[in-house]
Amino acid sequence: MIVLGIESSCDETAAALVNDNKEILSSVVLTQSEHKNFGGVVPEIAARSHLEHIDEIIEETFKKANLKPSDIDAVAVAGGPGLIGGVTVGVMAGKALSLALNKPFIAINHLEGHALTARLNSDVQYPYLLLLTSGGHCQILIVNEVGNFKRLGTTIDDAAGEAFDKVAKMLGLGYPGGPIIEKMASLGDENRFVLPRPLYNSPDCNLSFSGLKTAVRKIIESYAEDGKLEHAILRKQDIADICACFQKAATDCLLHKLKKAISIFKKECPNGKHIVVAGGVAANIYLRSKLEELANSNNLIFAAPPIKFCTDNGVMIAWAGVERAQKGLFDELDFKPRPRWPLDETAPKAAGAGGVKA
Repeated sequence: MIVLGIESSCDETAAALVNDNKEILSSVVLTQSEHKNFGGVVPEIAARSHLEHIDEIIEETFKKANLKPSDIDAVAVAGGPGLIGGVTVGVMAGKALSLALNKPFIAINHLEGHALTARLNSDVQYPYLLLLTSGGHCQILIVNEVGNFKRLGTTIDDAAGEAFDKVAKMLGLGYPGGPIIEKMASLGDENRFVLPRPLYNSPDCNLSFSGLKTAVRKIIESYAEDGKLEHAILRKQDIADICACFQKAATDCLLHKLKKAISIFKKECPNGKHIVVAGGVAANIYLRSKLEELANSNNLIFAAPPIKFCTDNGVMIAWAGVERAQKGLFDELDFKPRPRWPLDETAPKAAGAGGVKA
């Protein structure tokens, strides 16, 4: 079985071909550079770029795999959550291919794509504990099966990746912020500044990063004579130390709540063996190393997608499509793109329901 995956929910236009033997036959990703001057993604610019490039990205994907469109068995598309303009572009392209080729159509929750990706490159069995952390989302979940998620905690304000981006912007480091902060943090002293760990003492598994971001802002403002952020004068070492302290604080918050989640996971899923991290922030090597230590200390196995597949890509959509197709879980062509789509609303329909029948 070969599935085409299409991703266009934010600022990556991507497509990939993956088969049920866990082989990535091809993957093409175009990351939009138009947003760097704005310090974040501009939805209208993103949608226009998707529209301009999606056909050539899909064409290149088939060319790299030396396959024809008729060789695929299904079309999987990120149907949300995301920027509605971009999501609509991808969904319409997928529907057109599904109809023209008479192949089943599968609408994939973008978050489920991230959630299942580690199963493509690792022997991760259901159920498993998942930290899903990106620029727009931060959740701790038990993944019981395709479309079967139990959320244990979520951010009540900013996502972790969003906080990384905003801190980088305050420091004048550019966009996206995650990779830049990680690079600078490697040169810094992570104990120089005292930063808060929001919700650290709350009994639940929820997270918060807004207060941490604000605390970083106050430190930066202290380097300006008039207390204004834009007038702060920072040495390179000051910036590196702030990045290191912020990265450590954000990671501590994630690890602390994951410890609580592990206790719940072990009680509810005694046969569960894995703790998985996915999403854009999962590319952070510092976070990965700390999560692996946490997993080992709790007799769990740590797993994560390859770094190149942590950010948005077509591979994760294609693989989620494979998993759904194997269960006969297809969608009708009247599927409507969803700007919001909670993971607990991805429960499978009856096997064989929906979709264009091949």
